[in-house]
Amino acid sequence: MTTETRRAVIIGAAAIGNYGRVASYLQTDADFCIYCDGGLHHQRELEACCGRSLQRHLVVGDFDSHPAPKEPDYPVITLPRKKDDTDTWFAVKEALRRGFTRFLLLGVAGQRLDHTMANLSILLHLHNRGASALLVDDFSEMEVVGKKPVQVTADFAYFSLLNISGEAKGVTIRNAQYPLDGAEISCTYQYAVSNQVLPGTVAEITVEQGNLLLLRVFSNS
Repeated sequence: MTTETRRAVIIGAAAIGNYGRVASYLQTDADFCIYCDGGLHHQRELEACCGRSLQRHLVVGDFDSHPAPKEPDYPVITLPRKKDDTDTWFAVKEALRRGFTRFLLLGVAGQRLDHTMANLSILLHLHNRGASALLVDDFSEMEVVGKKPVQVTADFAYFSLLNISGEAKGVTIRNAQYPLDGAEISCTYQYAVSNQVLPGTVAEITVEQGNLLLLRVFSNS
């Protein structure tokens, strides 16, 4: 299996409350797991929910939130404490360097807002490089939407569109309680929040110019 078809799973140190839900997004051998420093704390719980082992294909970090591995039998990249990239950003860049084009990010949202915002920008970075990326936390799954249509099923309680960069024009939402047709959403006016899919349908979203962050909010979250 090549890196073009295999998925890079980036596991960060942010808190995970609902391990069962988060672990449901993990696949089998198609996943290449990269643990970022304190993300190693999540391995045992995720494995318990998966019912299988999650191999440490690569561990990266400056190890300020988890003890540095001693004589590991898996690859480790030790980073300096003083650096430009966070551990998560380094892991993403390393996966891109290895040729991965599919990404799942876990344990990278929540707690510290600065790290969460930085990690949301990873989704935009990957989208602009033509890679597919999904970020999952306890409350929602997130991805960047552009010209390519993206769908939201009625399994989700709500969905929201947020502008996190530049201008977003020609925004269209179909089959939703609050539809849009060629609208504009700016960083200074975020009004496309808590929308709902019409019963018996699937919502579809496109953005003609720019990108938006789509959050599909779980039911009972």
